Amino acid sequence: MIQSRGFLKKIDTYKPGKPIEEVARELNLRGEIIKLASNENPLGPSPLALKALRKTLKDSSLYPDDNCFYFKQKLAEKLKVEPKNVFVANGSVEILPLVTLAYLGPEHSGVGSAGAFIWFKIAVHIAAAQLIEAPMINYTHDLKAMLNAVRDDTRLIYIANPNNPTGTMVTKAEVEDFFRNIPENILVIMDEAYYEYIDDPAYPDSFKYLREGKNILILRTFSKIYGLAGVRLGYGIGSEDVIASLAKLRISFNVNRLSQIAGTAALDDDDHVQKGKAANEAGKKYLYQAYNRLGLFYLPTYANFIFVDFPRDSQTIFEALRRKGIITRTIKEYGFPNALRITIGTDEQNRRLIRALEDIL
Repeated sequence: MIQSRGFLKKIDTYKPGKPIEEVARELNLRGEIIKLASNENPLGPSPLALKALRKTLKDSSLYPDDNCFYFKQKLAEKLKVEPKNVFVANGSVEILPLVTLAYLGPEHSGVGSAGAFIWFKIAVHIAAAQLIEAPMINYTHDLKAMLNAVRDDTRLIYIANPNNPTGTMVTKAEVEDFFRNIPENILVIMDEAYYEYIDDPAYPDSFKYLREGKNILILRTFSKIYGLAGVRLGYGIGSEDVIASLAKLRISFNVNRLSQIAGTAALDDDDHVQKGKAANEAGKKYLYQAYNRLGLFYLPTYANFIFVDFPRDSQTIFEALRRKGIITRTIKEYGFPNALRITIGTDEQNRRLIRALEDIL
């Protein structure tokens, strides 16, 4: 039997939330099933994106623009950067294995938090490099601990801000101190998938560090507030050298035609973004009150999901909710055996969730 390379044994396959169709099939459920597992926008896609998608479906037989020219131009203009500073991807998560392959080898290490988004850990192992995990503090990245974990062979540090699955945030002051002390031969990956949900003035301006010439790669996505998780579109912003390195590793036509058209249209849909933020804030307020009433421990969130800890194995709560047609997400692989990560839904979805939890608990 042919043997795969040894480093693959270190990789635990990423486990996404189950789709609605699969849960309905498994449990033979009827009626509406609500998915609160994958941090999707409960309001759906940007209406402008949907309109543009309908127009372009007839062109699906054509290859996409491999350079994403029009989308990249529009995005760069909106972000006040040059197109040469933009890397477009099949979801921002595609960038993680590309950046580890570009900067890590078996002789290098990458630093992340123990409870951070798991795909960075997978990506480090894909590069056959060493993973260093720094402990979190109060469910949040401890940037000082991450700096202390740096070794001579470290080339990458990964910071998800806000963090998935805890929803916590590192502040402007913490990041400022971090960049004052980071070695110049390390690239900092700042994953800001939930950036659009944040209004807190303490949130750091990562573009400031890019303008100052720091080694930073900023990741963002259209999967969350723009509601385009199904068409897969994300991007990275960095120096010309970093973007050029990523471009050498990507697969040709990695971003499909529909994604590019949808994303270009969604960039104009400020109304959808504002409605998404307003619905998220209202949902947070309601759910915080409900979790307090139920006596549950939760973390105030800067994203569109809430980390909720239960006084028992979360699998039992997860299964009980599934039987009621509600899909959530266990996060045992992050070191939280009793917690669920639960997306903030519509008013009706949130109320149905709480009614179900009242019955279960």
